[in-house]
Amino acid sequence: MKNDAAATSLSRFVPMTTCAAVLAAALTACGGGSGGGNVVIPPVTSDPTPTTPTPVAKGTRTTVALLETTDLHFNVLSFDYFKVAEDKSYGYERASTLINAARKEFANTMLFDSGDTIQGTALADYEALINRIPCTQPLSMYKAMNATGFDAGTLGNHEFNYGLEFLNQAIGGGLDVDGVDATKKCVGPSFPLVLANVQSVKTGKPLLAPYVILNKQFTATGPDGKSVTVPLKVGVIGLTTPGIMNWDKRYLEGKLRTEGTVEAATRYIPELRAKGADIVVALQHGGIDGSAYSPTMENSALYLAKVPGIDALMMGHQHAVFPDRSAKPGFTQAGVDNTAGTVNGVPAVMASSWGKSLGLIKLELEYDGKAWSVDKSKTVVDARSTQTGKDSANKAVYVDADPAIAPLVDTQHKAAITYVKTPIGSTDFRMNTFFADVGDPGAIQIVNQAQADYVKAYIQANLSQYASLPVLSVSAPFKSGYEGGRDYTDVAVGNLAIFNAADLYLYPNTVYAVKVTGAEIKSWLEAAAKRFNKISLTATADQQLISTFPGYNFDMFTTPDVQYEIDVTQDVGSRIKNLTYLGAAIDPAKEFVIATNNYRATSGASFIPALDGRATIYASPDANRDVLIDYIKAKKTITRATNGAARSWRFTQVTTAGNVVFTSGQGQLSAATDAGLTNISLLTADDGSGKGRSVYKLDLSQ
Repeated sequence: MKNDAAATSLSRFVPMTTCAAVLAAALTACGGGSGGGNVVIPPVTSDPTPTTPTPVAKGTRTTVALLETTDLHFNVLSFDYFKVAEDKSYGYERASTLINAARKEFANTMLFDSGDTIQGTALADYEALINRIPCTQPLSMYKAMNATGFDAGTLGNHEFNYGLEFLNQAIGGGLDVDGVDATKKCVGPSFPLVLANVQSVKTGKPLLAPYVILNKQFTATGPDGKSVTVPLKVGVIGLTTPGIMNWDKRYLEGKLRTEGTVEAATRYIPELRAKGADIVVALQHGGIDGSAYSPTMENSALYLAKVPGIDALMMGHQHAVFPDRSAKPGFTQAGVDNTAGTVNGVPAVMASSWGKSLGLIKLELEYDGKAWSVDKSKTVVDARSTQTGKDSANKAVYVDADPAIAPLVDTQHKAAITYVKTPIGSTDFRMNTFFADVGDPGAIQIVNQAQADYVKAYIQANLSQYASLPVLSVSAPFKSGYEGGRDYTDVAVGNLAIFNAADLYLYPNTVYAVKVTGAEIKSWLEAAAKRFNKISLTATADQQLISTFPGYNFDMFTTPDVQYEIDVTQDVGSRIKNLTYLGAAIDPAKEFVIATNNYRATSGASFIPALDGRATIYASPDANRDVLIDYIKAKKTITRATNGAARSWRFTQVTTAGNVVFTSGQGQLSAATDAGLTNISLLTADDGSGKGRSVYKLDLSQ
């Protein structure tokens, strides 16, 4: 438990409509400002006798360690529900061990979460969609976090994935938006959630309190060298990525609006300071991007850090580590200092994802007789990994799980496992994404077939005006190694269960159908081909095939009806060659219906402009995963020949002077061979990253 008892008595969250009563020992005010007026919480105390605080002597110093989790994505346990097996490489129960260690190391600690907390595993889906957890119980993720004792948190974009009504329940009630009962009270997190840049359209006020001021009692050292206890007011502001309005448009349109993180911080941080905040911590569900700032910017930390008054910045969303002190750090933009752990001079941290790291910012404060100030020369920033090293077999070693966490969620954990083991069919081939980037459609085709079948049936029954148009489908390898060598879809030969379908379709998206032209299909594929770096024919050094463009955006067709080549020697935008439909060059003016998901249909304007919602002809209420499950149930037996061998695309054949390389899971070459990819060979069994990856060579001449 926390070493600061006062911080364990925080409110569950602080909606702007009520600023729910909280103990004055932990919480004094929540913000409204121009968003909806100031609301100040009167002190609540069990002792009616007022006390005079002991004055703090000039020269008193104290140290506080600010701890961060982010992007936990409901990984309470070190358990992969897609494989129904333990995976020690992640899990909040291991981050909790690091939290416990930090609390022993530092006399004064505070613990925060930067969002994307309540979605991401089969357990999350089970509690939200399959067998909704009752209002009288917190979500399993929050139950574990409540036991640990957090001081505050914010919302990420994935908090909105299940809709506002469920979010209202999950956080304890009080969301005053259309379609939600704001009076509903449920058991949620026992710490305040703050969010400054999202407003309710209904009320014109912030969806949650934009900030909170926490009253803390810290151990300090007086000018005489003696230990003393001092009060500090810690202001905490929350900010999320404005992309929520695109990604969950079906739930949020007309109900919420967002503003830029910089604009919101500029408004509310002066309020925090005016109300007496000694230090200000910004929880941003967003990361670092060197692009020009705009109010809709997804990762705006570079600009947020320039807003005066922020003492510590805790980032997320990018599933990355900052500071990154490796030989090739992930963030090198101007203003980023990986050595000092600062962004434009502000101490900043990003604690990876899934509980794989704990962010830490150690601040040393000095009191000058009037105010506290940060001694920046003594600030320490670190992202502490749960991986402690490697064993004699060169396998990663991780900290032990906190034994207090698993018993808290055992009942729900077992129920989720029972659910995901429900049988739905069988397969005669191994469906995986280890080599989806280089041509294996084995785990993609079945998704495309299910989506296309579903959309075709709906159009024939309900949308006769589109009945003459060809229906195609696109999907992507949603798990393509970003988190390491085990972060791939991998469904074994044999019986298929619901957890296999969840592995094949990772996200709780819904099926959408869009109407596009042949020219727009080409543009769509050109955008997807950003997945690849430009390859030189003459370079003799190894060239990395895969770019930083996410695998979940690598949309592809998997049907004999559509054929095309990707020429990776060409610039972005000029890579799709010989695009045909039914054996003839595709007609740029011909119209097609494409089955996809709500995410792409409403926030895919970077692919083609019409994927901002305008091209949608059917917004289905049914989840892609459920459509896939029903398809497998209907077919019963899935075969390579029928459901996993249709390659719509190939690389344009060229000869390169050096190796073209990419990484995938260790020891997986047989998966490429099984898929008929004869131009793949193993180059290095271990890429040295410690993430279970091998280096493979792609022969583009074949």
